[in-house]
Amino acid sequence: MDKRYFRMDNQTKNCQNCQKSFTIEPEDFDFYEKIKVPAPTFCPECRLVRRMCVRNERALYKNRCGLCDKATLSIYNAGSPFHIYCHDCWWSDKWDVMVYGAEYDFNQPFFNQWRNLLEKVPRLMLSAKDVVDSDYCNVSQNEKGCYLNTASDHNERVMFSNRAVRNKDSMDLYIGSNSELCYDLVNCLQCYKLFFSHNCIQCRGSAFLLDCSNCSHCFGCINLRNKQYCIFNQQYTKEEYQNKLPELKIDSFVGLEKIKKQYNEFVLRHPRRFATIIKSVNSTGDNMRNAKNCQFCFDVIGDPSAEDCKFAVWAGETLRGSYDAGIGCGLKLERAYEATDSIQAEGIFFASVAYTSMDLWYVMNCYSSSHLFACIGLRNKQYCILNKQYAKEDYEALVPKIIQHMNDMPYVDRKGRVYKYGEFFPTELSPFCYNETIAQEYFPLTKEQAIEQGYSWKDPEPRNHKIDLIADKLPDNIKDVSDDIVGKVIECAHQGKCNEQCTEAFRIIPQELQFYRRMNLPLPRLCPNCRHYQRLKQRNPLKLWTRKCQCQGGGKVCPSPIYQNTCQHEHGDKPCLNTFETSYAPDRPEIVYCEQCYLREVV
Repeated sequence: MDKRYFRMDNQTKNCQNCQKSFTIEPEDFDFYEKIKVPAPTFCPECRLVRRMCVRNERALYKNRCGLCDKATLSIYNAGSPFHIYCHDCWWSDKWDVMVYGAEYDFNQPFFNQWRNLLEKVPRLMLSAKDVVDSDYCNVSQNEKGCYLNTASDHNERVMFSNRAVRNKDSMDLYIGSNSELCYDLVNCLQCYKLFFSHNCIQCRGSAFLLDCSNCSHCFGCINLRNKQYCIFNQQYTKEEYQNKLPELKIDSFVGLEKIKKQYNEFVLRHPRRFATIIKSVNSTGDNMRNAKNCQFCFDVIGDPSAEDCKFAVWAGETLRGSYDAGIGCGLKLERAYEATDSIQAEGIFFASVAYTSMDLWYVMNCYSSSHLFACIGLRNKQYCILNKQYAKEDYEALVPKIIQHMNDMPYVDRKGRVYKYGEFFPTELSPFCYNETIAQEYFPLTKEQAIEQGYSWKDPEPRNHKIDLIADKLPDNIKDVSDDIVGKVIECAHQGKCNEQCTEAFRIIPQELQFYRRMNLPLPRLCPNCRHYQRLKQRNPLKLWTRKCQCQGGGKVCPSPIYQNTCQHEHGDKPCLNTFETSYAPDRPEIVYCEQCYLREVV
């Protein structure tokens, strides 16, 4: 690789996409030199959005398998240019992916050839592996009796959940594991009968908790440890708690909305931890556990999770020495760069879905393979380029020539962004429109904004359903809901007017109604997609800001204008001077404390 790609001191660049400046640090250059790629021309956030644009989790359409003609749901609409196969046909021996192989053409840009191959090779209608009675789950595996889960694994009888692992008999979960009989949780672990809560561990028989650990029979509380029978952080006896709980009326939709408002106002009056970074060393980001030397990483968990990584999102479980790896990366993944959904692999670069493989560049949906360049849908192959087989010597001679050609004849998109070797797949060549992908979930745009920024947009397809019930006419209490609600078309309260992939209407399925009755919870008024977006609003963005601790000092005898501490802190009556990297933006209303001040208040 040409040494002119590298500088070993800090370098500030302007992002090709957003035009904002970003810094490349010496350790970054060390990594790029180690894997022999040039430094990026997109900033970290724009690189993340670009990777998100190849992943559709929630936009589902009616379609048919191109091989067996089976009708099912698909992440590709009927008018897309792609050939799609159902799960059984795609994994069968009824077709040969190598027949789509092409000779590399040095007269046209690399990414044009890659897109041509993408349109020819059959695509999976839905990505689901080893699932039982879970037909409508996507990007999931080992699911049993589940319904409309996405990016989830090893769940049983779980519905409408995202990034959920090893849960049972639960609904509406977002980032959570090892929980049972839970509803509407965000980032909760090892919980039982917990509802409407966020950032909780090992909590039971409770509702409306934020950042609580090992609590039981608590309601509307924040920052509690090892407590029980508390309501809005006030201690009660068991008898008092049991007598007061019915007054809260969370079995009523009207009562539930009233409590949500009260709870949201209450938690704003208490300090927040600047970041949830647990048992981690020399790491920055949020929602990290058991990480080591990881910078600007989010939702990185496992035991161990990640080590020596940067810009990782939704990753962990022994992710090592990788940059810009996430959205499902880990399980013994090493030396990865600009990769999504890749596990048990090493040397994965510019890839989406690469499993149990080694040394892959610019691939999609490749399994148990090695030494591939610009390949799609290969299994148990090696030394292939554009799905064409080569001898080892010919492959090793041709790849450097292709890399040089990528630099000499780069792809230039409609907005003038230049894609040479070292760039992920151009967004305008993605198989999905912006609002079909998870980019819309985490970096939402309007149609006008997306088009102005050079992204494609999918207008809603005509819906011919007849509405049986509108949301505000549903029974207020679950006890008043009759069995005939099952199968009726209910209009989503957003009526498709939001920017949240609203399906405009939804149905209650039998197991869902059974769950609401068992948990004594009212029927929802929003479709599953809109409910998912409401949970997303509870999490912080995938960004960091440098901020100062807001602790003003003092204890009970020295009141603070924003929060009165319960005890004296190390800095006494003076404001804390600690600074940190946090995902709480400076203009947010929450009170943000450093680790030391926070722990003084909750432990």
